[in-house]
Amino acid sequence: MVIVAHAPLASALLASVAHVFGAMSDVLAYDVGAHDDPAVTLDKVRGCIETVDRGTGVLVITDMVGATPANLAGKASGLAHGAGTPTAVISGANIPMLLRALTYRHLSLDDTAQRALAGGTQGILRTDGGPEEP
Repeated sequence: MVIVAHAPLASALLASVAHVFGAMSDVLAYDVGAHDDPAVTLDKVRGCIETVDRGTGVLVITDMVGATPANLAGKASGLAHGAGTPTAVISGANIPMLLRALTYRHLSLDDTAQRALAGGTQGILRTDGGPEEP
């Protein structure tokens, strides 16, 4: 898995899940700075994907649809896929999504991605007992 997000969110998300799972050599975070060169970022994210690939594909999780980290992660994913590494990209990162993805990473890439999506959406609830809709 590779987490790509606005700095310092990717590293913070990785630290949060490492608190639960311990150190993980097959999960990397890449923080995209506000002034980072997009070409350099693209190369580095692609390098992260290549580093964690174990032949079964790589799940790439980004913070926000349409933002630079997600756009560059999508491009890097496409390049990696074209080079023979299956990838799946999910945006809207949250801790429940990451925990679910890591819990089910032994499944196929598509199944892991579906579990991550479910964890992400099921982990968003109003918990103060107030009305669910404004």
